[in-house]
Amino acid sequence: MPSPETEVIPPDEARLRRLLPSALDVAGLASRSVADFAGAVSAHLLASGGRARPWVLDADRIAAAYGSDRLLRLQGQPVTMFAELSGFFPTRDGWIRTHANYPHHHRRLCLAVGLSDDTSAAEFAAAVVSLDAHAVEDAAWAVGALAVRVREPGEWRPSAVHRGSEVTSGRRPTTRRPHGRQEAPLSGIRVLDLTRVIAGPVATRSLALLGADVLRIDPPTMPEIAVQHVDTGQGKRSTLLDAKTASGLTAINALLADADVLVSGYRPHAIEALGLELPPGLVHATVDAWGDVPGWRTRRGFDSLVQAVTGISIIESKTAGAGPSVPGALPVQALDHSAGYRLAASVVRALTDQLDDPRGRRVSVSLAGVAAELLGDERYTSSAERQALKGDVVVTHGDVTTARPALTEFADYAAPAHPLGADAPVWL
Repeated sequence: MPSPETEVIPPDEARLRRLLPSALDVAGLASRSVADFAGAVSAHLLASGGRARPWVLDADRIAAAYGSDRLLRLQGQPVTMFAELSGFFPTRDGWIRTHANYPHHHRRLCLAVGLSDDTSAAEFAAAVVSLDAHAVEDAAWAVGALAVRVREPGEWRPSAVHRGSEVTSGRRPTTRRPHGRQEAPLSGIRVLDLTRVIAGPVATRSLALLGADVLRIDPPTMPEIAVQHVDTGQGKRSTLLDAKTASGLTAINALLADADVLVSGYRPHAIEALGLELPPGLVHATVDAWGDVPGWRTRRGFDSLVQAVTGISIIESKTAGAGPSVPGALPVQALDHSAGYRLAASVVRALTDQLDDPRGRRVSVSLAGVAAELLGDERYTSSAERQALKGDVVVTHGDVTTARPALTEFADYAAPAHPLGADAPVWL
């Protein structure tokens, strides 16, 4: 049983289900994931001499944080996160789900089916409707594109959500200094952020919320989609370095030498292939799409694709009138956001352990593992319409409006997202 000082009081889950209506228990997953993060923070505060107190979770704030892309406004206008060729397309024997938000993924997807780079969604649909779904999936993987066959529930089985916390060789030169009572929970912690899109950036944004100095690195030849970064980059700094050049690799390794935490979203063995030198005592947190499933762990993936492969899209199918059912999606990108909070919680717990044991730690989370947890929950069949958010759940800085943090103890992040590459590659 948690002590009163570390208790996390859950949100009104009936309210949260009305905010995030789904055939699956998205509300329960979101509630547990944010509670996991809050509980880890509370335990860290107690272990390091800070003042702990109960954490009270709010349904509207959680729903707003999970659906932040829908609340994002630039100059008062909503934004579109998904590109024209990202979505469901019927094939001869079923459906595929594609992801082509990045220009290079768009080009590769067109290449996979023998189309030109300027192909429209209608032209792409006409090309794949006579093909077998597995053939499109295989052709896409072969050229580094992103298209998967939509599978039935149970046809593809992911591994567990967490792959555990592994103690690594090497110790920190000194035992970690507990923070002072008046300091933020992660004051003085340096986090190097090598992640993109949603799950990893949500994790590092959560660490920045706790006072960590988070420096995100993007390669200059493939920067993040700007609106994506605006939505998940709050509280962090951003710099551009190319690890494939001698000068870039030297600069990143110099930053790593003084880092406490590395959060990476690269596929397995990519860190080693880049030549990055992980110092002793580092907490290395990783997030990937497919977990340890044989044949899949080295593949690229996104929340929408994992939903399609694990059967979530079939469970969330929508029927329009008398027509055939169309694969559906969760009301928010819940796999991404939940993986982000779970990974942040694991990092905080690893830092708590290092107060007494300075050895390094490695923690990992996968989107497919989060999907496995969601699929194992009780299912809901309510067709209730999504209810509107209540309360002050957004904040505006200049021309940008974003969702407030999921934890009500924080009214806002320390700062809006810095422009990509705006900061020097140094620690504060």
